[in-house]
Amino acid sequence: RPPTGAFPVLYDRRVSASLIGHLLSAINGAAIARGSSWLLDAMGRKVLPEHVCLFEEPRRKRSLSSRLFDAEGLPADRKVIVERGILKTWILDLASARKLGLNSTGNASRGSGSTPRPAVSNVDLHGGAGSRSTLVAEMGTGLLVTSMIGCTINPTTGDYSRGASGFWVEKGEIAGPVSEFTIAGNLKEILGSLVLADDADPFKSYKVPSLLAEGLVVAGA
Repeated sequence: RPPTGAFPVLYDRRVSASLIGHLLSAINGAAIARGSSWLLDAMGRKVLPEHVCLFEEPRRKRSLSSRLFDAEGLPADRKVIVERGILKTWILDLASARKLGLNSTGNASRGSGSTPRPAVSNVDLHGGAGSRSTLVAEMGTGLLVTSMIGCTINPTTGDYSRGASGFWVEKGEIAGPVSEFTIAGNLKEILGSLVLADDADPFKSYKVPSLLAEGLVVAGA
């Protein structure tokens, strides 16, 4: 187990998409309409570092999540969700858009036995300028997380806690495997401090590279 304290945490690309998933859940129109989101007042404000952009690409070629239309028959087009760190849109279907007095963003999705709900298809996070190895060297002492267990998020404050395992990094080099620890912080602060690598898997619907976050609290030995 790693020591207890505040350390930088590098999310490997195998698990980094979960952080962006928490952001997308918080800007989901259903959560915004209910008033139960930690990004309720974030429209037009900084939610990611200023050099980072997040796009949805529903018409990406050769992706299993691609689509021409959403579940309510509206065109599914490429959209900018976050531009240079600034939140530009909610994720809306017709029902959530009507409650907010807005237009649908063409993001309705439904299962075989469910009513429509807002959801994204393919997303692409841009802004990385280095390899995962570079981020490991830059972080000094901290954690490289490769696997995560469970998740606790306060939907109104963004307080975040997850069990994890991975590798302990000492002086910019991987020192050995660690497990049975918890990482915790506030998602607003975590997302605002991200440093991106450039190693996103091109074949995944969520093209998210390894992500380095500063100052998370690690509960270990």
